Amino acid sequence: MPLAQFIKTAGEPTILKRSLKVSFIVGTILMFINHGDKLLSSNIDATLIIKILMTYCVPFCVSTQASVSATLQSRKKVV
Repeated sequence: MPLAQFIKTAGEPTILKRSLKVSFIVGTILMFINHGDKLLSSNIDATLIIKILMTYCVPFCVSTQASVSATLQSRKKVV
């Protein structure tokens, strides 16, 4: 799959919306599992904030990749 096609498909509103929803739900769960103790003890620093942001990026990327792959595969079958 060409990169340009992947990026164009990943930018479609339905895929972005789905990926953001998944990222919010899964990222929040992972954030509390991985960093909840530090948040509850108010031990927040720049490193923790970066780790939390990365915790949200991972499910976003995974969801986007899965959605784009499924969408492109589906379009391929229709044509």
